[in-house]
Amino acid sequence: MDALKLISDPSLKSEMPVINIGDTVKVHVKIVEGDKSRIQVFEGTVIAKKHGGISETFTVRRVAHGCGIERVFPVHSPSVDKVEIVRRGKVRRAKLYYLRDRVGKAAKVKENI
Repeated sequence: MDALKLISDPSLKSEMPVINIGDTVKVHVKIVEGDKSRIQVFEGTVIAKKHGGISETFTVRRVAHGCGIERVFPVHSPSVDKVEIVRRGKVRRAKLYYLRDRVGKAAKVKENI
């Protein structure tokens, strides 16, 4: 693992926007189906960030058709095309796992003004 940190390029960090917990983001993901590839957008709330450095990941949660969907994205993955920040959230926790139990307006995160 230390060897991975040694060869990791610190200039990779400058490409990504600063993603914080509670932010609503649009993640543009490259999907490969056979010989074709397309971009799929996954929009939701960032509920967790894990690890650090080259192996950093963030978890995005959304509710689609009444069912909660969570996806974990590596920050430096080539399959993640770009990340757009839709709005900043105001939270007081490092992990927002409590949103899994909430429904409707209770599952909202206040906007940071």
